[in-house]
Amino acid sequence: MLALDIRNLNKKYPNFQLKNVSFQLEKGYIMGFIGANGAGKTTTIKSILKMIHIDSGEVYILGKDIAEHEIELKQETGYAFGGIDFYTRSKIRTLTDVIKKFYKNWDDETYYNYLKRFKLDENKKIAELSTGMKVKYSLALALSHGAKLLILDEPTSGLDPVARDNLMDIFQELVVDGEISILFSTHITSDLEKCADFITFIENGQIINSAEKEEFMESYRLLSGNESQLSQVKERLISYKKNSFGFTGLIHTKDFDPSSDVKAAIPSLEEIMIYFAKKEDAYV
Repeated sequence: MLALDIRNLNKKYPNFQLKNVSFQLEKGYIMGFIGANGAGKTTTIKSILKMIHIDSGEVYILGKDIAEHEIELKQETGYAFGGIDFYTRSKIRTLTDVIKKFYKNWDDETYYNYLKRFKLDENKKIAELSTGMKVKYSLALALSHGAKLLILDEPTSGLDPVARDNLMDIFQELVVDGEISILFSTHITSDLEKCADFITFIENGQIINSAEKEEFMESYRLLSGNESQLSQVKERLISYKKNSFGFTGLIHTKDFDPSSDVKAAIPSLEEIMIYFAKKEDAYV
């Protein structure tokens, strides 16, 4: 069963547009949603959650069209953003008492278990929470109403490496039984190399690639060589950088001849993003 099925989303703004955004997330997995700032990640997420009006396209959550089953599906969906910027003078307890009334499947026992696990003091005000604590509070809320799909938009932004690593462990634990699925939008790609099962890459409002993580990374090669070797592959490169030794460049694996004497390695997710961004810069 698909936890999330996005079909041809289009949304046009004066200076930006989503163009036929489509991808699928299978139930029980973590999908990393990557792209540079301004690439369309947050616009896509807001479209999924019906926080903005799309021009065209369809969103199916757990097999149902959100356009027809919005209230029902929002009971099944939890989301967390990089921080909580509302009711900052309220205590956690006060805010939770308001929020829980919106969810028919709210479970106090589950909620307090997560408060204990995340070491959250419900008598603290939102303004007193660190960035990491705000994210954990958002997760506690989402998980306490039985959400089957978690949509996380830059939840680890601003966290230190230890706090980020702890969250990655939590995400992986959540999907173990196959009931919960996670769409995890971030530009901190090292987090996804630890926990993601699938990667969807958006650039300039369009999906560049969506695949299983290893397959995604294997579909590119990072080349390095001297000036004369650059001339052999230049026309097939996505983009490249010159350096004192010659060059480094990104290429689609299908476009690379492994019998050549150009050095090739599997790139990191960050390197893939950087070289695609250089391609965009070349057109400016």
